[in-house]
Amino acid sequence: MSTSVPPSTNPASLDAKRGVGSIEEATRWLAERGIEDIECITPDIAGVARGKMMPSSKFLSTSALALPSSIFMQTISGSYPEESDNFHYPPHDGDLRLVPDLSTLSAVPWETDPTAQVICDMRDHRGNSVSYTPRNVLRHVVEAYAERGWKPVVAPEIEFYLVKTNEDPNIPLQPPIGRSGRSIAGGNGYSIAGVNEFDELVDDVYDYSSAQGLEIETLIHEEGAAQLEINLNHGDPVELADQVFMFKRTIREAALNHGMYATFMAKPAGDQPGSAMHIHQSVIDQKTGQNIFSDKNGEESDLFHNFIGGMQKYLPRALVMMAPYVNSYRRLTTHTSAPVNVHWGYDNRTTGLRIPISEPAGRRVENRVPSSDANPYLALAASLACGLMGMDQKISPDKAMAETANEGDNDLPRGLLDGLELFEDDADLATVLSPEFMGVYAAIKREEYETFMKVISPWEREYLLLNV
Repeated sequence: MSTSVPPSTNPASLDAKRGVGSIEEATRWLAERGIEDIECITPDIAGVARGKMMPSSKFLSTSALALPSSIFMQTISGSYPEESDNFHYPPHDGDLRLVPDLSTLSAVPWETDPTAQVICDMRDHRGNSVSYTPRNVLRHVVEAYAERGWKPVVAPEIEFYLVKTNEDPNIPLQPPIGRSGRSIAGGNGYSIAGVNEFDELVDDVYDYSSAQGLEIETLIHEEGAAQLEINLNHGDPVELADQVFMFKRTIREAALNHGMYATFMAKPAGDQPGSAMHIHQSVIDQKTGQNIFSDKNGEESDLFHNFIGGMQKYLPRALVMMAPYVNSYRRLTTHTSAPVNVHWGYDNRTTGLRIPISEPAGRRVENRVPSSDANPYLALAASLACGLMGMDQKISPDKAMAETANEGDNDLPRGLLDGLELFEDDADLATVLSPEFMGVYAAIKREEYETFMKVISPWEREYLLLNV
């Protein structure tokens, strides 16, 4: 694979048209741009891009793209969980078919040779969707809404840090040097000067995004040192998950092009704020096109309150899909800017569920709990599933919180294992997400926890080595 170059010199970035509707259109699209190679990619359980790269001529002439099923049963460190009552490997590690979604076809602007990419769905040899693959998990939840005549609408906000390159994982991460020549400090929330420290990198992010047909609504500097946030326009959950998936790749490539890393770890530095992936959610009636969170008079509807009630009841049980790693729970601590509760409130950023000030047509619920390390497909699926079950069961929320809500007890599972216990035992979640997915996911997370427990931390060496 070729090395990165500034996007303005890449022929594939000259036209930002994204997606086609047929293989005939794809043939013309690739030919017009002189595309030589194409990446057929799909998100694994962690949200990492997996797939195959091939000449565009091969892509247009084959329908036999496949990946081993075990790819979707692998931990972030590359190991595999043991089988259990709720988790079994498919016989012979059989293949799953990569089925390109041509609506996602776009350029890869950081490559020197003209290259394209396309996101693929996973199907078995009979053509059925595979329930434990992330894109299909989200599709299944969206289809559950459609069965009720509804269409969910989401708008993610993704926070991340820029850090110095670091080859030694035992050394804490450090902020990068900005254009001023000085190391970046924290406390720069909404600072334009803070963003301007990385003007050239930000320009690349915008150029790369434009070349892929990705739309950034706003970009801001957050409170942490070299912590940025990108807000996306609202839209269809699968399309927005695709955009987050692609944005993560894009931002990492832009950062590498400027000699630094971009990290979506939930808590990359102990003395800095964590990184979240806030999710704004509303629901549209498919027949009328109206927001079902508002009644005919523009007031809050019963379904709006039921959606909040469902989030309050089920969010702790689905938390492991929104806070998927041991590190995620370092962010979810009291007396920080992170929400550690399932309270809701109007324009209250200390609650886990914030109701932004809006017109009736824009009434929505912002889930502030997910961290930016979450797989966007799974985080969106979990959040929407919680709200859907609330509406189905007509769950009433508690009273809106007007005061500070994140300084008391932690209402959420305090660690990965606590979250897994709630997740695995919940039959209601299984009806929306599928028992097969929940078994695979829980097995992977337990194996990741066991791998983590084999690592001795600096804290243990500092305080236990000579004192116990």
